[in-house]
Amino acid sequence: MKPRRSVLYMPGANERALEKAKTLDADALILDLEDAVAPDAKEAARERVCAAASSKEYGSREVTIRVNGLDTEWHDADLRAAAQAGPAAIVVPKVNSAAEVHNIERALELGGAPDHTKIWAMVETPVAMLHAEEIAAASERLTVLVMGTNDLAKELHAEFVPGRAPLLGGLSLALLAARATGKAILDGVYNDVQDLEGFEAECVQGRQFGFDGKTLIHPAQLEPCNRIFAPSKEEIERSRKIISAFEEAKAAGQGVVTVDGRMIENLHVDNARRILALADAIGK
Repeated sequence: MKPRRSVLYMPGANERALEKAKTLDADALILDLEDAVAPDAKEAARERVCAAASSKEYGSREVTIRVNGLDTEWHDADLRAAAQAGPAAIVVPKVNSAAEVHNIERALELGGAPDHTKIWAMVETPVAMLHAEEIAAASERLTVLVMGTNDLAKELHAEFVPGRAPLLGGLSLALLAARATGKAILDGVYNDVQDLEGFEAECVQGRQFGFDGKTLIHPAQLEPCNRIFAPSKEEIERSRKIISAFEEAKAAGQGVVTVDGRMIENLHVDNARRILALADAIGK
């Protein structure tokens, strides 16, 4: 299990930012060639980002590259270069169909991408929400769905409001698709980097929904994100208690197990084991 509590976008055109990323407490990094890079800086940023991704200088952080969209003039060259760099994953914006996933996969294979280089598909349009399961199931190489909530809100003509009510339908569809196909899924960004209270509230909502983590746009968001998406001490202790009680009851031939007055079933044990596995992965 790989913890992906905090996944930080880093601008590919900014050499200082790429260097600073080596010291940040992020589970994963997205070295960005898309929104964070001006058109006249795309080629230089591509070279810089690919060198960074292949440098092995980011420790345990999962290093990915976000390429430009499928409909842009830079997409094909980005994919070829990223395939050669061999990052942990290549993040592709605005994936709307299984056919697009297949095309991306073929391009990576033709480009010589190593097997460990996975596809993270950004789902950020109404079409993607309605076809999220097909997208997620299109390839074994696709391992993560990434919510693009800013673009989704734009496409929906929705307002940004606390609680994200206008986006909940799309978020739910993407979550269902990820869980139905065994893929990880990351929540979208929070735009106001000064509003840490609002950011924390959205992290709590994302975790309650079932997201594995959240994409971030500023290092100040790392600490609360890591804290909220990690199992708490109380959760860890309760998970151990559930597993211990269940195993003792099973060994004794008892059919009913209770912990703190609540009945425990296999599903609770499975969830407890998932929590402990995540805590262990974070600890490592």
